[in-house]
Amino acid sequence: MSNTDSFIDEVTEEVRRDRLFALMRRWGWLAVLVVVGIVATAAWFEYSRAQERAASQAFGDALLVALDGPDATARVAALSAIATQTPEARILVALLAAAETAPGAPEAADVAADLRAAAEAGDLPRRYRDLAVLKAEMLAPSDPASARLIFDVLAAPGAAYAMLAEEQLALLDLRGGDTAAALARLEVIARNAAASPGLQERAAQLIVAIEAGVSLIDAAPATQP
Repeated sequence: MSNTDSFIDEVTEEVRRDRLFALMRRWGWLAVLVVVGIVATAAWFEYSRAQERAASQAFGDALLVALDGPDATARVAALSAIATQTPEARILVALLAAAETAPGAPEAADVAADLRAAAEAGDLPRRYRDLAVLKAEMLAPSDPASARLIFDVLAAPGAAYAMLAEEQLALLDLRGGDTAAALARLEVIARNAAASPGLQERAAQLIVAIEAGVSLIDAAPATQP
């Protein structure tokens, strides 16, 4: 390579270096800003995940403490005192409280109100909202006409708790004195593959009792899902 070619190469390299430095002086702050933004975003996401993990752990611990109460009344009171931040947490707490509450108990009305309020969250899957409404009606029933409308909706074909709602409709029929309608519903439940074995057994027992002439108007149980 001649001295002229070497000189031209050196000049070209210097020009490139000068242009690079000029670009860095002009736009270097933008590159730094992008890097800082990426690092800050990653740190924020990690912080958010840590906060969510901590909140979930605290919620789980509170549930365990509440469910360790000495009796059902204490457990329901402890569950009701748990702060919930999401619709999912709210309906979970309400359903756990309902599992600890017997129909007719002093706290049944309050637990049923919590269930109905939790079920109003429209962004929850329907099966959870239906379960909350079903449990609420079993704990603290509405008037017979309103209860029948609610159970009719829950008993729609394909609904998650259709057979349990049919059972409640059969009990409403019994309390209303319509034994034939109650028997028809119970026979459907007893033969339906969608009904659980326990539900089929209850239906069969009620059919036997009705056909034997046993009065079940006041004694018909409010069964649990």
